[in-house]
Amino acid sequence: MSSDLHIMPPETPLAMPAQDFSAGFRDAQVPDAKRPSAGFWRALAFSPAMAATLGLLWVMTDWFDAEGINLIEAILLALISFNFFWISFTVCTVLLGMVSLSRQERPVRQGRAQQLRVALLMPVYNEVPWNVLGNARTMLEDLQARGGQHHYAMFILSDTRDPEIAAQEQASVEALRTTLAPGLELYYRRREQNTDRKVGNIADWVSRWGAEWDAMLVLDADSLMTGRAIARLTDALARDPGAGLIQSYPQLIGAQSVFARMQQFANGVYGIAFAEGLARWCGQEGNYWGHNAIIRTQAFANCAGLPKLRALNGQEKLIMSHDFVEAGLLRRAGWGVRFLPRIRGSYEETPPTLIDHALRDRRWCQGNLQHLKLLGSAGFQSVSRFHLFHGAVGYLMSPLWFALLVMWALIGQGEDASVLHYFSPDNPLFPQWPEMTETRHVLIILVMYAMLLAPKVLGVLALPLSGVRYAEFGGGRKFLISFLAEVVLSILYAPILMVQQMIAVIRTTFGIQKGWSPQARDGGSYGLRTLILCHTVETISGVALSVGILSGLVSVWLAPIAISLAFAIPLSALSGVSAGAARRMVGMKEDYNEPAITRSARRYRDELKKVIEGKGVMTPAE
Repeated sequence: MSSDLHIMPPETPLAMPAQDFSAGFRDAQVPDAKRPSAGFWRALAFSPAMAATLGLLWVMTDWFDAEGINLIEAILLALISFNFFWISFTVCTVLLGMVSLSRQERPVRQGRAQQLRVALLMPVYNEVPWNVLGNARTMLEDLQARGGQHHYAMFILSDTRDPEIAAQEQASVEALRTTLAPGLELYYRRREQNTDRKVGNIADWVSRWGAEWDAMLVLDADSLMTGRAIARLTDALARDPGAGLIQSYPQLIGAQSVFARMQQFANGVYGIAFAEGLARWCGQEGNYWGHNAIIRTQAFANCAGLPKLRALNGQEKLIMSHDFVEAGLLRRAGWGVRFLPRIRGSYEETPPTLIDHALRDRRWCQGNLQHLKLLGSAGFQSVSRFHLFHGAVGYLMSPLWFALLVMWALIGQGEDASVLHYFSPDNPLFPQWPEMTETRHVLIILVMYAMLLAPKVLGVLALPLSGVRYAEFGGGRKFLISFLAEVVLSILYAPILMVQQMIAVIRTTFGIQKGWSPQARDGGSYGLRTLILCHTVETISGVALSVGILSGLVSVWLAPIAISLAFAIPLSALSGVSAGAARRMVGMKEDYNEPAITRSARRYRDELKKVIEGKGVMTPAE
């Protein structure tokens, strides 16, 4: 085996200039056809959420001193209102999705799609090679079996640094190429230096080989898509000359542990209506999640080259969560960015444990908070700015929730029960939280808790509208058990995730979070010491809250949060439990009807692993 395996077609360079965030840019190649507006759907999403938030604010101002609202009370109300808006906005998005799913779509007459040359790009960095290449073979063979007019080729774009993994990677490529059916194209190149990480990896391919390809379908290392899904994305791009990027809705697969199965169940049940609503109000200003999306290569090269960001110390930093920014740049240039959630057969995997999820979140937090610096960039569409802001707010919400929790705990349940009362009982700066004995107070708290659960309940109700039957989960009874288990688990894990995201924000803010480490796809089994170190903050917070509740200083309404935080360590250990226990807790429809594409991928993964380990041979293509 060659130590520098490089199997690529002849280079066809394509210029990819870095964009200027201080000057708007319009791509002359964008067709002049008018893009459909989503203004009506946006009004339906944003207006009720804003009205509900203002209504809550109006009601809650009566909770405090009739003589006026002091500084602490104003901060408390602002935190509650800001958090409640995002909860309401999520509920409105799901409701829009239900309306959209219930509508009878008029068939659109479309001509024959233009034939496209599509490169399937799979960037990898120290990944398990037989898993990546098993998926690659599965997708290529499924495309070939489906047929069609478009031409596809798979590119494995390696940034692997580990010499042992690189050797396995190259051996896997050579073994796989010997068994591919005639007509299937699989290319491989490994960069000597992984300059600019994934951003540089994709840019290197575009600038050296991009001119030969009309479109590129960007995959992740754990991505898996059916031939039908890939073909539908390609047809959609071919029939819409003004579209620069079309994103599919990746569904989670392969979950074995309790935490992963909880995530996969939520994605497959609640996510469908939410995704449909998101697509409605986004319209032509959709977002990009970095994988399982098709992109017009020339448009991407013209409009989405990323410059470095200059930090306060003068150093240049890479834009890490590049996908949101690239979508904004494409839309700024005039290209449509669409989201088609009804394209099924687009899959990805999810972290198996709570700790693995938190580690991935730290990477995403670091990149998403960077987006705040780009909100003032010239030429960005308002919805693109909202996507950037929303991505950052998703992490900033956690410290806000924690601040609200701390203030609620400190203020107490009335003048005599307030923790602050013991320090400054006569200081008018400190408010006293209502005693929660009046019916109106209890109802408002119940409404806020109900709003947190509403997207789940609405997602369940919307499921039949999407063509999915409850019976597919093993019957109505098993579906109900899985739903209740997921709700309980999400309630238990939500406060822990809140604290972990708060820690991620603090680490990013103070520069403690360094680098951009790759995701641990297979996760790990963590010992007690690691669990304690990872969840010390949650445990101490939970114990303190519990003591406050038992002593009468803290509202009993915070008991669910206190229990979750106090038991963070055993709950984290539970998250990695797999096999039969996990399946009994949360069932999924894939347990009863596994997609054929995932069965094929698993078989090819196992075969290739045995070949590399010298324990088997590859099955030739039929």
